[in-house]
Parts: sequence; C-alpha cells; structure tokens
Amino acid sequence: MEQLIQQIINGIIVGSMYALMASGLSLIWGTMKMLNLAHGEFYMLGGFFMFFLNVSSGLNPFIAAILSMAIVFLVAVVVERLVIQNLMDRPGWTESHLIATFGVSVLLQNLALNIWGERFKNIPYYVDAKLSFFGVNLSVQRLLIFLVAVLVIILFWAFLKYSRFGKALRATSQDRDSATLYGINTKVIYMVAFGISAALATVAAIMLSPIYSVNPWMGVDPLLKALAVVIIGGLGSLIGAIIGGVSLGIFEGLGILAFSSEWQNVIAFSLLILVLWIRPSGLFGTKEW
Repeated sequence: MEQLIQQIINGIIVGSMYALMASGLSLIWGTMKMLNLAHGEFYMLGGFFMFFLNVSSGLNPFIAAILSMAIVFLVAVVVERLVIQNLMDRPGWTESHLIATFGVSVLLQNLALNIWGERFKNIPYYVDAKLSFFGVNLSVQRLLIFLVAVLVIILFWAFLKYSRFGKALRATSQDRDSATLYGINTKVIYMVAFGISAALATVAAIMLSPIYSVNPWMGVDPLLKALAVVIIGGLGSLIGAIIGGVSLGIFEGLGILAFSSEWQNVIAFSLLILVLWIRPSGLFGTKEW
C-alpha cells in the first residue's frame, strides 16, 4: 500500500509537468492550428540556460529561472517571426509547419551540442530536504515541482480568461478574420502566444532538470509525452491537457510499480491508443478558451 501511494504521488507530480508542457502545445494548436515539433528543444534550452545562470554564474535560482524564461521566450519569438510567420499565409500550411518546426528542432539541438557539449550536466536541488508521512517518503523538490505546476497553470488560465491579451488571443483562435476587423494585430498575437508556449516548457525544464539532468537530447521524451497528452486530452483543450497529463503520470507510476521503468513509454502510448480507439477526438476535443 505504501509503494502504491508513493507511485501515485510520483505520477501526479510528473504528470503535472506533462500537463505544463502539453498546455503550451495546446495553446499553439488552439491559436495557430499547428503542432510545434521544436517544443522539446525550447524545454532543452530552458534547462541549459538555467544551468548556465544558476550553476555556472552562481545566480539565485529564482532570478535564474525568471531570466531563463525571458531568454527562451525571446528565442521563441524570433523563431516565430523568422520561420513560422512567413509560412502561415502560404499554401501548404498543414504540412509546412511540421517540416519547419522539425528543422528548428534539429538546428537548436545541434547548436546546444556545439555550445555546451555532449556531457550531461547536473543542477542541484533547489530545496534539498525530505518529508515523510504514513510511511511515504517525498522530497521537497518533488513537492515544489507540483506546487509550481499548479500555480503556473492557474496563472496561465487566469491570464487567458481575464487579461486583455487573453481575450484577444481567444478571439483570434475563434475567427482570425473577424479579430482583424476588430483591430486585433493577429501577427503579434501569434508571436507572443508562441513565446508563452516556450516559456511554459522552460518552467517544466527548470523544475525537472535537478532530477533528470541537462543534455542536448533532453527535450525528445518530454515532447513525445506532451504530444501524447494533447491527443489524449483533445487538441486545443487546456482542461484536456491538464487532465491528460496527470492521468498519464499516474498510469506510468502504476505501470512502473506493476512492471518496471522500461515499460514507461509502452504504457504511455498504450493509453494513447486506447483513448483514440474509444474517442478519436480525445477526452475534451473542443476548445476551452
């Protein structure tokens, strides 16, 4: 029973980060109708910038985290402006955005490899302490991961629902032409939304890097999990991304308990196939914004 509770808690914690990654992908799909295959590389950049600012430069973790988010946000804005925006109004957008973001993914991965090298880098725990209750051991670092994920998702939801930019973003996602007629600069909306999506991936990297380390290939697995989550939850659905991410984390935790960690990806994509078989549009296949 103690092991079961332990794995469920671990699954919820990791699933909260899956939800954070998937929320960024859902934002982009809901707004721009595209899947960003470079999303994992923005996660990777967030990890490397956090390592450079916190470990190499000795900055306070909180300040380093804010700066890392800002830098990755700016990198994503530049990518959107130079690569994505030029393709949106051209024929073949359905395929071209996949090819373009895959190219950006390869470029960023190789840049990281040349700049920081292939060796894995470690970020120390931000809070190195443990809690114990009812026979279950939990590091404060993992608890911090969950709390940060919940806080960021709540702030993200409130921003989309109540801020002026959030209302403009939702209007653009519903009808771009009508939003333009009402004076909304849709190009700015797309650019900032792309940056916010990358910033969400950076938060996930900052919180998970002390556990999983930092390397040029660290974004591949989170991207695959985030893609699975947005499909399970329903493309463009924020609620679906949250529920799908936490559910996937719990199923993986239980699967590790029943089998072993080698089955983790098998469990994730088995759940994806099951959901697609029962409900092809995902659990929440409509926009929630």
